[in-house]
Amino acid sequence: MTDIILNKTFIIVQNLISKYQEITGNSLVGDETRVHKLMYYIQKTSLTLTGETIIDEEFEGWIHGPVLPSLRGIFDFFVEYSSYKKYISVTEEYIIENTIYQYGKYATWALRNKSHEETSWQKSRVNLHENEKGQRKILIEDIIEDAKNSRIYDFQYDMYLDDFEDIDEGHFVSV
Repeated sequence: MTDIILNKTFIIVQNLISKYQEITGNSLVGDETRVHKLMYYIQKTSLTLTGETIIDEEFEGWIHGPVLPSLRGIFDFFVEYSSYKKYISVTEEYIIENTIYQYGKYATWALRNKSHEETSWQKSRVNLHENEKGQRKILIEDIIEDAKNSRIYDFQYDMYLDDFEDIDEGHFVSV
């Protein structure tokens, strides 16, 4: 378990699964496709808000959208650990929650289709047929480009972050 605790990807996915259940009342356990897409959007949200990655590995552009190879088959061995909550910061928790509120409402296949609209995924699929397997890396630079077109909606205040007049912009980085 120590190796997993030190892996940021597993810390984030544990918190995603726990928070998703808490916020929506539904379980992500068993829905691997949705987990991969939500993890992608967590990364994109982090880049939008902070200019930094939250996940310490690269996504690959697979047929059905962005995938983290280390999470492939996650539910074959998954055990939920509530102790993972202590390994994330308040900002990371906000990013996870915000992503759930913004993207968690989509059905799995709709979320998959939405991920296909991302330029970063499209670039990873250049010269591949629609149903051709591909494992090209999705470049952080390309996710940053996608993030430039994002507006983050604050679910707590029910408004877009850039609509706040008194927001401390030094706290967040605009990509």
